[in-house]
Amino acid sequence: MTAMNIILASLSPRRQELLQKITTDFKVIPSCADETLPQDISPTDAVMLLAEKKAQEVFYSHADCCVIGSDTVVAIDGEILGKPENTAHAVSMLQQLSGREHWVYTGVTVITPTDTRTVCVKTKVHFHPLTIEEITSYVATGEPMDKAGAYGIQDKGSLLVSHMDGDYYSVMGLPVATLYHMLVDLKVVTPCFL
Repeated sequence: MTAMNIILASLSPRRQELLQKITTDFKVIPSCADETLPQDISPTDAVMLLAEKKAQEVFYSHADCCVIGSDTVVAIDGEILGKPENTAHAVSMLQQLSGREHWVYTGVTVITPTDTRTVCVKTKVHFHPLTIEEITSYVATGEPMDKAGAYGIQDKGSLLVSHMDGDYYSVMGLPVATLYHMLVDLKVVTPCFL
């Protein structure tokens, strides 16, 4: 049960699906926030800044609601990997991740009329060594093209991952348990098990 209207500032079907694990009582209003980042920003600061920007942009016109913003990036060797620009870029990203570990950072902001909270959840993901045939075949599915780091762990991209240390849902794009506890603490939702 929700105590106030909840808005998810994202068109991502994955984030919508994950928020439904907490509540089905929410609206989707995509953010039009500028997602330009300062140079040399850390992955943690990047996702927290973008999550805040997205939530704030929607909150300005819905100031009586609870607005949730989120952003996810993949980082390896200190480099942030966003969404691939084209198929060649996706192949290059996956070659960089092949057989190695990387980090996935997801920032979440919750804004209510009385409070704003932002957190970052960091998860270590390990990839199997991949052949160029596996990479090009995966890229040809189209799945990597709208995803940070050029893969989606919830779909065929799960075949690339050998193991992970952290929050699976955060790698999908929304750390469900972390967000749930933020919403309960802010009295936006009542505890699910009561």
